[in-house]
Amino acid sequence: QVQLVESGGGLVQSGGSLRLSCVASGSIFSIKIMGWYRQAPGKQRELVATIARSGSTNYADSMKDRFTISRDAAKNTVYLQMNSLKPEDTAVYYCNAISTELYWGLGTQVTVSS
Repeated sequence: QVQLVESGGGLVQSGGSLRLSCVASGSIFSIKIMGWYRQAPGKQRELVATIARSGSTNYADSMKDRFTISRDAAKNTVYLQMNSLKPEDTAVYYCNAISTELYWGLGTQVTVSS
């Protein structure tokens, strides 16, 4: 079992920045990939970025110039640095982890005002 807890969301003005954190606990040795996804009201959940155990990263094309995924293995934490935020980035941001199963956190709300 893997538990994921996100934090760092909030209200920010357009053009601002936020850094989201996701702390993993439990069977973290089994995790192969961790990622961030987001879901806006009335829309499907979509990929933001992933980071593999090797450190390789993958981004959604629309976000790769503004968002950066990183990790601190010693803290069992994955981060999402979000810069130049836009109102359309408003969503609940979810952390996930893939081991032998897929795990999700409960999400953190990001609201970008115009």
